[in-house]
Amino acid sequence: MDDDPLGHYELIFLLGLAFQQVQRDFVQHLDAAGYDDLRPAHGFALQVITQGRAVTASELAERLGVTKQAGSQLVDQLVERGYVSRATHPSGGRRRLLVLTARGHQHMRDAGSILQQVEKTFTKSIDRHRLAELRSDLIAIIRTSAPAPEVPPLRLFS
Repeated sequence: MDDDPLGHYELIFLLGLAFQQVQRDFVQHLDAAGYDDLRPAHGFALQVITQGRAVTASELAERLGVTKQAGSQLVDQLVERGYVSRATHPSGGRRRLLVLTARGHQHMRDAGSILQQVEKTFTKSIDRHRLAELRSDLIAIIRTSAPAPEVPPLRLFS
């Protein structure tokens, strides 16, 4: 391993490369499962919508770190493709809540299964004790800017 050129790169660069590799494999499996109409940005949006708290398109955009216009375009695409619908907001007015459709719920179940498979593939060569340490180390890195119990959103942009 000492002669591997990756050993000379910064940790942040290596984390980015690892994320890209996992995301690429995940997307390939999703495409093969029939979800080739979705891109990673759609997946991030669906994650926000399913986190238990009802959101509007503006709130979704804020959570993703994108403009309201970009958030609205993502929502329009998800509605057109049958993954999300808009529901009346309890406070009335023009605000609309985003709700997963049956197809959206099925996608989230399938995506969860695929993500678990991808994780197993990428972690099978790591000793389980080292894997637990890696998980703890990543949590510690995240906690430097997001105190518990907050779970920061996985943002498209910052």
